[in-house]
Amino acid sequence: MHLVGKLTAVSLAVLTAAVALAGSGPAIAQQATQPAQPAQQTQPAAPAPQAQPAQQDQPVDGAETASPALQQAEEQLANADRELTLLGERVEKAREDDTLLAELKVQVDALSGQIIAATVAMRPRLEEIKARLTELGDPPGEGQPPEAAIVTEERKRLIAERGKINALTGRAENLSVEAKKLANGITATRRALFSNTLLRHTEISAATLAEAVTTTIGETQALSRSVGSWLTFAWNYKRVPLLIAIFLSLCAALIFLAGSRRLFAPFLRHNGDEEEPNYFRQLSVAFWSTVIPTVSATAFAMSSYFFLNSFNVLRPDIAPILAITLAVAVVLLFVTSLAQAVLSPRQSNWRLVRVSDQGARMLFISIVAMALVNVLDYLAGRISESLGSPVILTVAKSFVASIIIGLILMSMAWIRPMLRPDEPFDAPGRAWPRVIWISFLLFGALLVAIALAGYVGLARFIATQIIVTGAILVTMYIGILTGKSVSRQGAFAETVPGRYLERRFNLEQVALDQIGLAAGLGIYALVLLFFIPLILLQWGFQTADIESWAYRVLTEIRIGTITISLVGLFAGVLFFALGFVVTRWVQRWIDGNVVARSRVDAGVRNSIRTGIGYVGVGLAGLIGLSAAGIDLSSLALVAGALSLGVGFGLQNIVSNFVSGLILLVERPFKVGDWIVSGTTEGFVRRISVRATEIETFQHQSIMMPNSLLINASVGNWTHRNKLGRSEITVTVTYASDPRRVIDLLQEIAAAHPMVLKNPSPSVGFTAFGDERMTFELRIYVADVLTAGNVRNDIRVSIYERFRDEGIGAPFPLKIEDTTPEEQASAGAEPSSAQEPEPSAEPEEAPESAPSRVAKRGSRRG
Repeated sequence: MHLVGKLTAVSLAVLTAAVALAGSGPAIAQQATQPAQPAQQTQPAAPAPQAQPAQQDQPVDGAETASPALQQAEEQLANADRELTLLGERVEKAREDDTLLAELKVQVDALSGQIIAATVAMRPRLEEIKARLTELGDPPGEGQPPEAAIVTEERKRLIAERGKINALTGRAENLSVEAKKLANGITATRRALFSNTLLRHTEISAATLAEAVTTTIGETQALSRSVGSWLTFAWNYKRVPLLIAIFLSLCAALIFLAGSRRLFAPFLRHNGDEEEPNYFRQLSVAFWSTVIPTVSATAFAMSSYFFLNSFNVLRPDIAPILAITLAVAVVLLFVTSLAQAVLSPRQSNWRLVRVSDQGARMLFISIVAMALVNVLDYLAGRISESLGSPVILTVAKSFVASIIIGLILMSMAWIRPMLRPDEPFDAPGRAWPRVIWISFLLFGALLVAIALAGYVGLARFIATQIIVTGAILVTMYIGILTGKSVSRQGAFAETVPGRYLERRFNLEQVALDQIGLAAGLGIYALVLLFFIPLILLQWGFQTADIESWAYRVLTEIRIGTITISLVGLFAGVLFFALGFVVTRWVQRWIDGNVVARSRVDAGVRNSIRTGIGYVGVGLAGLIGLSAAGIDLSSLALVAGALSLGVGFGLQNIVSNFVSGLILLVERPFKVGDWIVSGTTEGFVRRISVRATEIETFQHQSIMMPNSLLINASVGNWTHRNKLGRSEITVTVTYASDPRRVIDLLQEIAAAHPMVLKNPSPSVGFTAFGDERMTFELRIYVADVLTAGNVRNDIRVSIYERFRDEGIGAPFPLKIEDTTPEEQASAGAEPSSAQEPEPSAEPEEAPESAPSRVAKRGSRRG
């Protein structure tokens, strides 16, 4: 396993998978369709030899119908057969090259997909042939009248074409099986190659080590001569390109450094003034102060190598050395930044683990020392490989590095960093728990034993995984803790972005919590997408493997016979969201510009806005389903299921939905109307698909199903206009003059400014009571919604005018005669029907009228 290839592809793994998804997918599809174009263009002029014998005696129409699909499938399968043979030969030659085997595995998988696509392309034509043969029926038997010659010819042609399609399908299945066997063979070869590399045994002796020391001296001299000659050549003959490359590299370094510091300053800076930073602050600073400098350093290293290589400054023997030097520098920076962020040897208030100050310093030194030894081992190995040094030299270096790392691990077991919960950080620490102590000793001793046994490759692999994979896992864990912390309720509002969003957009706590949840999920996705490929690369997988897996996960998730594409689903959701946003914008634009300038009422505006919303959301849903790759014809099954559901239990929902559409189109009432339906009376506030919202006079919102408003009688006070009549009932004693009462009532009504003159008010003598005469004043107002206030004003005017005119009280009055004994037995609370000062004439007691008017008025409404 070579570290250069891994570290160069580390920062590009996810990006490469996305590029492969965007580029390889269309390329594969294009390769699958390319053979069809020449066949369709050349067939009318010169039919292919394979299709010509089967169609010499066929009608021209039939030949034109059958030839293109068959010829295309035959050419695709022939090309696939040839390419599969070439791939098999290349696999045999590349049995020792794991990188090349991974690339060949991707090509075999793509070829298998082309074979399957060719088979799928023939299925529609096969279904058409079967349907046509069913229509033609069986040939006539003995004794039956002969059929037309054209029918017989068509049946023969269809049967021949069906046979050829079946033969091609069988051939495609055989090729698919061969491709599968070849892919499995590549996987087995790579697995065996990986195992042999790790378990290769080398004899370790004093003579071997002495030879390695002698060879190291010669290698050092060769390296010095090679680097010196390159620098002399570059300075003498490529000075300008060298200086330009160095200048551009420094500019790139400054851009990355300044940009990361400026954009991510809140995540990178931890001031000593913060005595007690919260846990989320500690996690976020630790995570981003590790990831952002590492990504910036990786970008700088790649840009530096790119500029030097683009200007032809590097020599073939110097390029690998420079590449591995930049790569190990990035790895060392990553491990050092992570150890600094987690242990924080100098600032205990930012420390993520509870260890003593002395223990943190010792652990930091031990981790950095192991990382330094490991990267120097890989650097020395690549230098030896570039200079053509003997293999024994690389083995000796890896042997020494494994021994040193094992000893450092064993020494870490004797560090005493643990603290009790109540102890300060500067207190002397205690020993590790027994499990950790034994783990350090065991892993260190195992590493030393494996190296001494001669399995240097395995020891080197284990040492690398302990350092690099361990660092990656710790970073992943910190990232997951950060996402969990930021998604906790109320946590996002305390962050810098949360305070900015709250101040900028006046967001409430609920909205901030929702954004925090989305941010936490985004951090989870970032951690998984970035670090899982790194772990896979460390464990021997190639970039081509990750690209292939990413492509399959995003495009070909199979559940039985169903294939799900995550990219298609994401595109469908994106198109639906875009259509929804466009629909809402069109609604607002039409409602605020077109409809508002037409001076239509609120009901028409609501109907237009709701209708546009239904149509827009429906179209957005259809576009989203199509973009997701869902066949709209398959929705017939959903429609059938919905029909069955309507028959059994969804009829009320469908009835309300259809009733809502009828209400929006027919508009028996609109938003803002005053309606009465049964015992429900109030104003229409909203007409939705299922129900209509009615707000009563007590400000209670009632959701009435639309079907009830369609099937029941509904009174609408403001259907065509707001003109309305209102009645006021007045009772007086028989001592009053009826004509005078009628005149006064008409005068009072005519004097009110809100009572209409046309239709004019009228007074009716409606009834004779036992003690009172009843009159009814009928008035008309322009807005029935104001009738309550008008009635109230007129009642007050009637009372004041009748009092001034000396007319009997305009309210019922009942007098009961009681004896003094009955009054005494009643106690201090007189009967509500008893007057405090009975009088023969009610006109002489007007001071009690307001209380009685209030009582009678409350009963009359």
